[in-house]
Amino acid sequence: MSDFTNGFWPLYVAIISLVSIAACALLLWVAGSAKVSVKAGQVSDNTTGHVWDEDLRELNNPLPRWWMWLFIITVVFSLAYLAIFPGLGSFQGLLKWSTESEHQQDVTRVRDQVAPLYAEFSAQPIEALAKDPRALAIGERQFMNNCSQCHGSDGRGSQSYPNLTNSNAGWLGERGAEHIVQTVTNGRMGVMPPMGAVIGGEVEISEVAHYVLSLSGSPYNELKAVNGKKKFAACAACHGVDGKGNKAIGAPNLTDDYWLHGRGEAAIASIVKTGKSNVMPAQASKFTPDQIRVVAAYVLSLSATQHSDDDGKTGEKHDKGDKGDKGEKGR
Repeated sequence: MSDFTNGFWPLYVAIISLVSIAACALLLWVAGSAKVSVKAGQVSDNTTGHVWDEDLRELNNPLPRWWMWLFIITVVFSLAYLAIFPGLGSFQGLLKWSTESEHQQDVTRVRDQVAPLYAEFSAQPIEALAKDPRALAIGERQFMNNCSQCHGSDGRGSQSYPNLTNSNAGWLGERGAEHIVQTVTNGRMGVMPPMGAVIGGEVEISEVAHYVLSLSGSPYNELKAVNGKKKFAACAACHGVDGKGNKAIGAPNLTDDYWLHGRGEAAIASIVKTGKSNVMPAQASKFTPDQIRVVAAYVLSLSATQHSDDDGKTGEKHDKGDKGDKGEKGR
């Protein structure tokens, strides 16, 4: 793919554009100046020499002037356009116009228009906004437009996309307004390093997987779990000796019943062996700080209205590879 991002291709596009315009101008000149050759001793009858149906002859009349001028205007317009606007490879044009700058102008204009709407919420705590119907209605619309693609329209996510409705389980950071604002603003990157080389071969990895299953009360092989407990020491630095994780570094709790990347021995063994990286993209470029506070209030309301026994009903225990937002696991 890097072959298409070097300096050759902008030059290639510029040359193709100019050659195409020059070819059109040349065609116009040739069509307007070409004459039918007449053999010596013959008198020109102003025809091309083509005859159809015995007596239909094609006249060699010049092109209509209006057509010629329209063609000339087209050529001149195309050259002027390429000089003013981007079109010749990497040349930005004399006006320095770009779709990005126009988009930013539109974003700024819209933000200025909606600023008074959010101003009345700026002085209120996010916890209060989470109970304000007007703020929640606005936050819901923002969530549907920007967050539901990953987390679902109901906020329950899916495999590899966190469930935001959990009351406690699955939150890598402390559940609360500050954590949500920080996550939406800056995003999150969850990294579970590959541990296969540290733990051993397939047998050892399987044993660790069964020990992890035993921590959460999932079905497991007791003999494998006993053997895997010793090897789990390689994981304890992040997940803790008891497997309850460390929120300070975003290490998930392995003892609850919340799996992000699939439940069962195969899913856990795969992540232990190869690791997992998930990214929650930063949203600061999309939202103003006041908008982020309203979105955070809506997300906070999702988890506040759910009971802990609702957690995990999406069918995934979230294999600790975390995705970033709230409620990710990254085993």
